Amino acid sequence: MQLARRFDPIVAIATASGRGAVGIVRVSGESLAPLAEAICGRALAPRHATHVAFRAGDGTTIDRGLAIFFPAPHSYTGEDVLELQAHGGAVVLQLLLARCLEAAVAIDPGSGRARVPGLRIAAPGEFTERAFLNDKLDLAQAEAVADLIDASTEAAARSAARSLEGAFSAEVQALAASLVELRMLVEATLDFPDEEIDFLTAADANGRLQRAQAGVDAVLARARQGALLRDGMRVVLAGQPNVGKSSLLNALAGAELAIVTATPGTTRDKVGQTIQIEGVPVHVVDTAGLRDAVDEVEKIGVARSWAEIAGADAVVFLHDLTRRGDPDHEHGDAAIAARLRRELVAEQRVVQVYNKLDLQRAAPGDDGLAISAVTGEGLEALRRRLLALAGWQTSSEGVFIARARHVDALQRARAHLVAAAAHAALGNRALELFAEELRLGHDALGEITGEFTSDDLLGAIFSRFCIGK
Repeated sequence: MQLARRFDPIVAIATASGRGAVGIVRVSGESLAPLAEAICGRALAPRHATHVAFRAGDGTTIDRGLAIFFPAPHSYTGEDVLELQAHGGAVVLQLLLARCLEAAVAIDPGSGRARVPGLRIAAPGEFTERAFLNDKLDLAQAEAVADLIDASTEAAARSAARSLEGAFSAEVQALAASLVELRMLVEATLDFPDEEIDFLTAADANGRLQRAQAGVDAVLARARQGALLRDGMRVVLAGQPNVGKSSLLNALAGAELAIVTATPGTTRDKVGQTIQIEGVPVHVVDTAGLRDAVDEVEKIGVARSWAEIAGADAVVFLHDLTRRGDPDHEHGDAAIAARLRRELVAEQRVVQVYNKLDLQRAAPGDDGLAISAVTGEGLEALRRRLLALAGWQTSSEGVFIARARHVDALQRARAHLVAAAAHAALGNRALELFAEELRLGHDALGEITGEFTSDDLLGAIFSRFCIGK
């Protein structure tokens, strides 16, 4: 955000678009009491909900509702905040929004100046960004606000709430504090090299470093779980036509999402559904059957199938147990397997699944799973296999929501601590390098909470928030 705009008063409709029982218009800035009095017709007691008539410029009533005034610094943003809670009609809220902008530029009789000069519509996420800039939230907590709103499962919502309460930040800050202490010891050794006392040995510097590494590893493991809860995993169902991909999607989703017929090539385009397995969002995509298509439309569908496979976290390669031993079917599976091996990157893993167990009782062989999309037999084993591929630990407790950037920062912090340990093993000859790696590790941890964060990163983060939050 540009510095000049950072101090502008802002206003926005804070509730989702559409009709609702209640809608909220929120204002944040300096000295909002005159604006509140102009709209509500009376002074508002701080932090008390007051039932008032919201007045238009000509004195007529726009609506009746609750008004709450939060004087700075005891508010969400750290500035004065005014919340107008009206009926949730789109027109009513637009009238209130326009009234706030109109009243802001009107001359206040008491001061002879505009009531709230410069009031403008808030940008996406700007209220929460101000809460961060005014030290009401750190950056990890601010991101947790958006993650709580966007949570697609109960587990993700609970984890986001833990991060919003500061559980993740507290652990990161504890790690950072331990590195600060260690850096102080190293700097003391560098400042007094001729002293007979070995500060590092006396203070158990190596032991402290090992404990810091173990702490980073523990937080990193939980952050990976939190990132999985937030983003989920993308699973693509792949295989030849008529092997039961659409039936499997319907069985996993518990709904008839895809058309199922005995005619090969029924699915011409992808069909997706998000399900949850033990609270982890799993985005399942059913694709067109993979074969050498002649029909032009089917060719497009097959091309899109391979594009989906290329972006998948896991691929369920579905085989038909009733066609085992059929040369044409075996040849088709072999061709698909060869292309999967040729085109998939290392992170993408394939689960071999043999369907139609209700029609043909047979062992899958290799490391595959035998299932019936019709009866549901074997589906629980498939769900467990997908979670294992994602790296989900079913015993995880107290997981906090995390993002890819948090995981990256923790990984870099860990790498710097490993490098610091290597320098520490060289003794006094590498103390400066030891100190530098500790500083870099500390900086990486600071990126998580926003202690060391570029303006470009802040803009990218808050631009993804909804307007009014």
